[in-house]
Amino acid sequence: MSNKKHYKITVNGKDEEFLAEPRELLIYTLRERLNITGPHIGCETSHCGACTVTIDGKSVKACTMFVAQADGKDITTIEGIGGPDDLHPLQNAFKEHHGLQCGYCTPGMITRATKLLEENPNPTEEDIRFGMAGNICRCTGYQNIVKSIQAAAAEMNAAQSSSSEVVGHKSVEAAE
Repeated sequence: MSNKKHYKITVNGKDEEFLAEPRELLIYTLRERLNITGPHIGCETSHCGACTVTIDGKSVKACTMFVAQADGKDITTIEGIGGPDDLHPLQNAFKEHHGLQCGYCTPGMITRATKLLEENPNPTEEDIRFGMAGNICRCTGYQNIVKSIQAAAAEMNAAQSSSSEVVGHKSVEAAE
């Protein structure tokens, strides 16, 4: 007997409605039902972070969350952060500073790092290592991941400063 229920979630700005068993894990909903394959299935125990997504502004491991718990929520995956023709500064920094090896953990790493930089735009190396502790990479020693996040933070802060200066300059002109 089917116990499917109606669910509605927003993924990367797009409303999605579907029927699913309440016990279906969110990672399977995303990958198999909605064909959003950026979040990866790694450990299925919330240890590796390959499945990290952002739900209503919080980093969540989709392998341990039921679709019923995600009902009505706003979800962002790596696909909602940037694409091949419009890389987010973190994606570009991971590419430029060799923050990835095989790439399996990368979507979860970048999704978590995006939230980390929203919470702390000027993280120290210690802040980054602590903030990323729930995401495991089996290929690297993490140094290039840390460097990538530091480079992205610097780029994002420089862009923020220059846009603030431009905005400030325009507001001065408007006042004159």
